[in-house]
Amino acid sequence: MSGQPAESRRRVGRRWWIVGLAVAVLIVIVLAPLASSDPDGLERVASDSGFLGDARAALFSIIPDYTIPGLDGNLSTIVAGLIGVALVAGLLFLLGRFLSRSRE
Repeated sequence: MSGQPAESRRRVGRRWWIVGLAVAVLIVIVLAPLASSDPDGLERVASDSGFLGDARAALFSIIPDYTIPGLDGNLSTIVAGLIGVALVAGLLFLLGRFLSRSRE
């Protein structure tokens, strides 16, 4: 790929971003409604061991319990997942921009 002009490499890079985001969005939309409402591993161990009530609340919570307050059911979980995808994609984009500028 190093023999390609810079504009061609950028176009290929953009396509990968678009394809990656589309796959991530599709996965969230299809699989989020199938997520289990059972507690995760650490929460389950704390519950089984009897010290779940001793836990302190988090200082803040971006998306509590993977749901959006005000939305119900699967839609809430899907929207929470899409927000997570957007946050991760945005952070990766910014990191990529920072690293590409530092190389120049």
